[in-house]
Amino acid sequence: MRDFTLTQYRNLISAFLRAGYTVMPFADWCDCREEGRVLILRHDVDLRPANSLRVAQLEHELGVRSSFYFRAVPESFSPAVIRAIAELGHEIGYHYEDLSLLRGNRDEAIIHFQDCLVSLRRFYPVRTICMHGAPATAYDGRDLWRKTPDGGHAYNYHDYGIVGEPYFDIDFSRFFYLTDTGRRWDGWKVSVRDKVPEQELWLKRGWVFRSTDDIISALDNRTSAFAGQQPLMLTTHPQRWTDSTLAWTAELLAQSLKNMVKRPLVWLKES
Repeated sequence: MRDFTLTQYRNLISAFLRAGYTVMPFADWCDCREEGRVLILRHDVDLRPANSLRVAQLEHELGVRSSFYFRAVPESFSPAVIRAIAELGHEIGYHYEDLSLLRGNRDEAIIHFQDCLVSLRRFYPVRTICMHGAPATAYDGRDLWRKTPDGGHAYNYHDYGIVGEPYFDIDFSRFFYLTDTGRRWDGWKVSVRDKVPEQELWLKRGWVFRSTDDIISALDNRTSAFAGQQPLMLTTHPQRWTDSTLAWTAELLAQSLKNMVKRPLVWLKES
């Protein structure tokens, strides 16, 4: 079976349900801080928002809710799709990249951040945010919430009615993290920013998956990262998941090219 199809995505979420995981959006987890066999299910809507609606509909059929993070750019931000996904009971969040869009100007970036929240909150009461990696730029969006090297002011997202940002509010020493970054499940090798330090430890433990079938097999057999009670967060990029042969092939080719470009960027960042 081809990987990264909607059919395979349905199989993946069904496997988590069979394995006894409680699936929830990130905001729900921020409210309860539940641990054990919990799956925080998150989607980064980088491109092709219509694909995200199909994923949201599929999850609704399975009886699960998740988080969809929209960028403030035309290729992601679709009011019609946002409304439709919210009406299915899913969470809507802001996939922020304000520092990149404002070329590192922190004061302008925080104004842009507030304006984008206002725009999104016309359709949903946004309570969580998640950075967009923006690998082609030199700016890490999360730096908006950190002091500058010279001790300059750090903004606080809680001041804007935000209850959580996964890279700050999830303790990955207790959570396992799966992401389809790079159109592969071991994509941190070609990821500039969507990674956490604990991935090196998971690698040593053998908690590494290349295909969705690998994850499903481990879930069904309660092996690897799924043997115990460790909670986890799963991130997908819905533009990757399609049953259309033409769109599937186009995404495969485009992502393969992106991975080739990102490899030297990762090497430069880590060297």
